[in-house]
Amino acid sequence: MSTLTFLGAVGEVTGSRYLIEVDADGEGVPARRVLLECGMHQGGEDAERINAEPFGRLADTLDEVVISHGHLDHCGLLPKLVREGYRGAIHCTPGTKALLEITLADSAFIMAKDVEWENRWRHRAGKPLLKPLYDIDDVERTLDLCQIHPFGQPATLAGGVVLVYHDAGHILGSAIVELAIPSGGRTRRLVFSGDLGNPESALMKDPDIQRDADLVLLESTYGDRDHRPLKETIEEFAEVLDAAFEDGGNVLIPAFAIGRTQEILYHLSMLYHQGRLRQQRIFLDSPMAIRVTELYERRRSTLDPEDLHALNVAAHGDPEQYLPGLRLTRSVEESMAINRIRGGAVIIAGAGMCNGGRILHHFRYNLEHPSTRVVIVGFQAAGTNGRRLVDGASHLKVLGRELKVKAHIHTIGGFSAHAGQTELVAWAGAFRDCPRFYLVHGEPAAQLALQQVLATSGIEAEIPVYQQCIEL
Repeated sequence: MSTLTFLGAVGEVTGSRYLIEVDADGEGVPARRVLLECGMHQGGEDAERINAEPFGRLADTLDEVVISHGHLDHCGLLPKLVREGYRGAIHCTPGTKALLEITLADSAFIMAKDVEWENRWRHRAGKPLLKPLYDIDDVERTLDLCQIHPFGQPATLAGGVVLVYHDAGHILGSAIVELAIPSGGRTRRLVFSGDLGNPESALMKDPDIQRDADLVLLESTYGDRDHRPLKETIEEFAEVLDAAFEDGGNVLIPAFAIGRTQEILYHLSMLYHQGRLRQQRIFLDSPMAIRVTELYERRRSTLDPEDLHALNVAAHGDPEQYLPGLRLTRSVEESMAINRIRGGAVIIAGAGMCNGGRILHHFRYNLEHPSTRVVIVGFQAAGTNGRRLVDGASHLKVLGRELKVKAHIHTIGGFSAHAGQTELVAWAGAFRDCPRFYLVHGEPAAQLALQQVLATSGIEAEIPVYQQCIEL
């Protein structure tokens, strides 16, 4: 029998990794191994330790790697896997491949800078120097291994496994993964939800509905709650922007470079054309987010046509008028200049969970001002600075300084690119013939809540544990 082993994103949101071992054919052909996802753990010192653990024999014995999308918690350790010896194919959609070129290179750059900074004091203290998990050469080797597959196009992998991608509606190129796996003389169909999109999210199409499966891996990021309706979310966002303008403060938006940034820009554009955006200076202060936004523009044909039509109508068909006040700050000098602005600006910067990136420098200059508004628009993992702000921290250590949190903190969950509880249950309920469900990619409370509400709909779901191995 073929097996599935849960190696990540169990009882947590980050670090997605699942090992599929396809049984031998009985004629001397050894079992084949397919890795589904190779995600990075994010949030706190434990994440750094876990990410640094060697893959061991896994890197040498894998035949294939399948990736659902380009967020680092799903693909961020691919170059480390390649550095440690993996030379097989890495399967993804065209949109995901384009994002990997940006995200993995950016990740390698950030790690190099972090290690360089860390090694300065280690050298002075006579301690062993650190090395990054991977570098840009590893990233380039990783990209060379990528094989792209459009939605709906079957591809045969090692061991006779057949892969088909379907649109997950989460970010550009994000996919639901369907795998037909030989097991014990028959074929078992595994469907992995990936990160299911929020149907109300701007720019993305709705997630594809799946009907047939023997086993389903279902994400549970927001398994314990629904998001606010989009209309209410936009109203709250507009009110926060207006209040900050009245108080003479800046608005800081820590945003993920992929997906969330583009959605926020879309809504800012619509508010501008409705005459509801009083701020005249909007800064996108993230080189990576700028590159991703440009990629979204180049791949407009894959985005939601209704949202694009609404924006074009508002801007009278002129892309230059989408958001005239938008300034793209690529250089460090341009970013530093923003800190001289004491009010009236909207600043979008990474990292989305506030554990690094330029947003920390903007915190340093704005977090202690009561006129500042910090708008949290994405999921904040446990142990991150963003989570501390959401949980009401009165102080935050930023760039070596202890800052008093005097700014207003607003958590606006309706912008989430993840399906809420109702959408997860509806998607799961579309399957025929009662497949086995396993809840992954969620914190324990969210998983338990989703398990219970699924049960009321007649759907039994298990919550796996780390290294649990099941037969397909």
